[in-house]
Amino acid sequence: MKTADFVTTLFDGKSNPGKVTVAFTMALNALIKGHGAVVILMIEAVELGRPGAMDGIDIGQPFEPVADLLKKFLTGGGRVAVCKSCMIHNGLKAEDMAPGYEIVTAPDVVDLLMGAKGSLQIA
Repeated sequence: MKTADFVTTLFDGKSNPGKVTVAFTMALNALIKGHGAVVILMIEAVELGRPGAMDGIDIGQPFEPVADLLKKFLTGGGRVAVCKSCMIHNGLKAEDMAPGYEIVTAPDVVDLLMGAKGSLQIA
């Protein structure tokens, strides 16, 4: 598991668009500042791992729509990781996730957090 300088763990999905927006805003800003960044989708947030799941999430200015943040984040080298246990618990499979997203286990999450210079937990 490749570590990252900045790790965001996100626990809420579409039911809390503000938290989703802040998670990707901060992760994108970490990239802009020159840090490697990963967003880990956990608990209900695993629903956001599906292709197109972030389309339409927009809390308004001054924030950008999440789909736009995600595109910039991925283009800039950011990574999205999906908790395997949370995914299975929510009835999802690896093949349901967007191509390129990493499926991670609990030990991987610990390694990511312990290897990061900074983290943001959005629960």
